[in-house]
Amino acid sequence: MTAPSGRAYLAIPGPSVIPDAVLQAMHRAAPNIYDGELVEMMPALVADLKYVARTDHQVAIYIGNGHAAWEAALANTVTPGDRVLVPATGRFAHGWADMAEGVGATAEILDFGKQSPWDMERVAAALRADTGHRIKAVLAVHVDTSTSILNDVPAMRALLDELGHPALLMADCIASLGCDRFEMDRWGVDVMVTGCQKGLMVPPGVAFVYFNDRAEAVRQSLPRVSRYWDWAPRAKPDLFFHYFGGTAPTHHLYGLRTALDMIKAEGIEAIWARHDRLARAIWAACDSWAAEGPLRLNVADPAHRSRAVTSLSLDPPQGTALREWVEGHLGLTLGIGLGMAEPGDYASHGHFRFGHMGHVNGQMIMGLLGGVEAGLTALEIPHGHGALEAAAAVLADMHP
Repeated sequence: MTAPSGRAYLAIPGPSVIPDAVLQAMHRAAPNIYDGELVEMMPALVADLKYVARTDHQVAIYIGNGHAAWEAALANTVTPGDRVLVPATGRFAHGWADMAEGVGATAEILDFGKQSPWDMERVAAALRADTGHRIKAVLAVHVDTSTSILNDVPAMRALLDELGHPALLMADCIASLGCDRFEMDRWGVDVMVTGCQKGLMVPPGVAFVYFNDRAEAVRQSLPRVSRYWDWAPRAKPDLFFHYFGGTAPTHHLYGLRTALDMIKAEGIEAIWARHDRLARAIWAACDSWAAEGPLRLNVADPAHRSRAVTSLSLDPPQGTALREWVEGHLGLTLGIGLGMAEPGDYASHGHFRFGHMGHVNGQMIMGLLGGVEAGLTALEIPHGHGALEAAAAVLADMHP
């Protein structure tokens, strides 16, 4: 079998499809990092990063991935011996909890499984039991990339306020920012972490930690903060290199500038609406396939599904077989079923994911769905009919 010609489509939940304009912006000689346009463009770039998160507060930039943002958020708010509460709906909440343990905190995990969102009654019980307010932060994953569960961050803020609990509300928006609706200030989020490689449409390598005045007050109260992870000089730099704790990620900044220009031109509300329509088209197709076969959406209730990623399953090993067929025959790469089964478990071959975040449109989604339809047919995996028609009907209702 020869590799398919034409342009391949990486439909995994990050790194997302990189716009040609972003790649072209990055394809340039190294700039001066001491003077000139790179230095001059930073204030507007920071302002536009705040626009995407709907905040008037601060953002710190780190050279790293989402795990770096996790650690940076913890380094500025948590000390050894502190407790953090982690409502878990997938692999990435457990990962952030493990990061907290690594900096000396104790993570209290409330595990809600891999198909259900947070149960706020259980969260309330845990917070009420913390009469001494030893819990310093709630590590809340907005969208878990492994399970595609969308959690209710405003409800978590409302619960903390109702109980009068002073814990910081910290949100992981690595999968959701620029895809699912997120409003940092309106929702009362104290700290938010994200990366550049999903909704921000830039190759992996830069991470961001947003924080408000409550979180900054906590950071000021700490006996010490690592010089590198300290968000204070990055958010309010006296010198250009303070933004990054050293040498700037030069080419990522040029790519990010172009990506933010694209986001501003479309408008964040329009971006949320686009992701919603495309996700609903995918769900409509999946519902049709599921009517007469083993395919299942991981999250039953659409209200709890992310608009950036969709986690699915077939009978193992059909998930792996489908991924291999569409990549080998069509140049379409689907996401693995990350975290849905233990490594080496035969069940892992039944899980896979669609990424539909960032630089995606209707014809790309129809191509994704058409490729999956071809794979299901070629592999003789039972499935219902009318999936593409159902998706097209959703897209046909799109409004400018």
